[in-house]
Amino acid sequence: MSIQFEVFDEPSIDGTRVLVHSFSGFMDAGSASQIAVDHLLKTCDTRLIAELDPDDVVDYRARRPKMTYDSDHFTGIEIPTVQLFEATDMRGSKFLLLTGPEPDYRWGEFIDCVTSLIEALGVDLTIGLIGIPWPAPHTRPMGVTFHGTRPELIAGHTSTLGELEIPGHIAAMLEYHLGEAGHDAMGLAVQVPHYLTQFDYPRAAIALLRGLAGASGLSLETDELEEAAAQADAEISRQTSDSEEFPPLLQALETQYDDSLSGTGEPEDGVPQVSMPDADQIGAQVERFLAEMDSHRPDGQ
Repeated sequence: MSIQFEVFDEPSIDGTRVLVHSFSGFMDAGSASQIAVDHLLKTCDTRLIAELDPDDVVDYRARRPKMTYDSDHFTGIEIPTVQLFEATDMRGSKFLLLTGPEPDYRWGEFIDCVTSLIEALGVDLTIGLIGIPWPAPHTRPMGVTFHGTRPELIAGHTSTLGELEIPGHIAAMLEYHLGEAGHDAMGLAVQVPHYLTQFDYPRAAIALLRGLAGASGLSLETDELEEAAAQADAEISRQTSDSEEFPPLLQALETQYDDSLSGTGEPEDGVPQVSMPDADQIGAQVERFLAEMDSHRPDGQ
């Protein structure tokens, strides 16, 4: 049997229809897109309009469902699945939000299913959210990479990246196939400092939401995330200042970042002349920093 959404209700969107998607399980450095989606579900009025049967896309042994137990019996089970919500932004504009675990298998069928849903609902623009590790310091503004199926969709955003080979993930494959089918689709990838990818980093989610607002025209509130971001920033600053090994790495990253913007560096063979630690030094410093951060995280976080 082919994958199909169970549709509970029709969307009530007038005008341009935007679908935002985020899939957990891979490409989400700093939990950036997951934090952003959780924030949207919390701050926007939402209603569930469709979902997939989790048996169609979830490998339960690889992604075991959470169960609760009380004294002498089981009291509940939480099975994640892909769900489609209709959400309303701060100005009353409605958009669609597709979120859930990245499918463990049947990717081709899943993409066909989502494409059919997009066509049936008359979606004009699809936007994906992810977080990627990046060799950048947390002390500088966070960058967001924009890409899309047509140059016009990302006008004003210049990429300095050349041709890359990356691991396939469902958000990228969906964007690619939508473009092949003639649909407008784009993606936003927030550049999370590589030494913070294992930790919840609200500052990255804020950057994603602001990028999403600019790309879609939606009015999205981020004030509630600022407090969490400030707390995370304070803890990171404390850890970096206490560490003897980390400051040289941070300083090198800051210099590299500043030179890349100012163009004042003196490149040789296209590489800025920055006194960067070698790979082994970076790895050791990052591992030590992560261990220190982990020891100060609340239990269960």
